[in-house]
Amino acid sequence: MVEINAMSVAANGVRGAYRHAQDLGGAALPAADAPEAASFADLVRNAAQDAVATIREGDMAAQRGLTGEMGTQQVVEATLALESTVKTVVAMRDKFVEAYQEVLRMPV
Repeated sequence: MVEINAMSVAANGVRGAYRHAQDLGGAALPAADAPEAASFADLVRNAAQDAVATIREGDMAAQRGLTGEMGTQQVVEATLALESTVKTVVAMRDKFVEAYQEVLRMPV
């Protein structure tokens, strides 16, 4: 009797996980009031555009700081934001390369 109960609970857990995976994959219809989910490509594109904008702002802040148009504190803040963004972009690039190499190692 206990084995049947455990199997029933496991089966329900699998069905729940499968249903959840379908929801993540977009197989289920979204609710009318739910915001439309962006694709992975859109998320990457937006993150790249934000990173480029942050890097440009940091560069402009450094130039303004050298000419005396911007205070030291603002230049430091912009430079720290630039450094953080570059570290994040490099880490993401490394993860993408690692994932690509894993795909290449998969047997076909």
